[in-house]
This record gives sequence, C-alpha cells and structure tokens, in this order.
Amino acid sequence: MLYLALGAAIIWLGLWVYRRSPGVQRGRWRVGAGLVSVVLVAAAGFLAARGEPIPGGLLAVVALALAMGARSQRGPRRTVRKTAGSITDAEARSLLGVAEGAGPEEIRAAYTRLMRVAHPDMGGTAGLAAQLNAARDRLLAGR
Repeated sequence: MLYLALGAAIIWLGLWVYRRSPGVQRGRWRVGAGLVSVVLVAAAGFLAARGEPIPGGLLAVVALALAMGARSQRGPRRTVRKTAGSITDAEARSLLGVAEGAGPEEIRAAYTRLMRVAHPDMGGTAGLAAQLNAARDRLLAGR
C-alpha cells in the first residue's frame, strides 16, 4: 500500500509541475485535478475499509490538496490593454492590415474579420481583442 501512496504523491507532483508550466490553460488543469482527486478519494476509502488507515489517510490528504488547488483561482489574469491614445496611426493600420488611405467601411470590415478570430469567446485573447478595439477606435477617430 506504500506503493499506492507513493504513486499518488508522484501524480500530485506531476500535476503540480504541469500546472505551473507556462502556456497551460487553467480549465484543463482544473478538470484533470478534479478527476484525479475523485479517484484518490475512492482509493483512500478502499484502503480505509481494508483496515489500512495510514495509506488511506495519506491519499485523502493528497486528494484534498488537489481538490483545493483546482478550486483556487490564484493570480490576476494578465491582459495587454492599449488605449486609443497610446497607439499610433501606423501601429493601428498595421494591426488591422489596412492601407493608409482606408475609409471607414474598409476599417470596419478589417476589424470585423479579425475580431471573428481574435475574440476571447472564439478562442482568442482579451489582450489582442483590446488592441484591435484600440486600433479601430484610433483610425475611426480621425475620420
């Protein structure tokens, strides 16, 4: 039963390292940790029923740590926000991919096309969507 507790500790350590690696999406970590904690609670109950309270208790502690870690939402979400005043016309045109003499319709069409891909609800990031908003506002403000 020591091997079971050791295996649970290794799984917990692996998930802990995976969670802290750059680029890991928060939702995937939370689902995985929740599923592993459910399995560990079941194993802890099984061990306790067999009369082995120490390995069962260790598994229960690891399961509790995983479950609490999956519930917490540590750290602020970082987004890059550029306001319309901090972006230049050249940056705005480059970001939207429009020419220097582009009219309002062309600017809106480029913004709409890019926002379909870059919107956070469509798999994009909030920072890129904010930059696109700032670019559109900057270019349309001069018209």
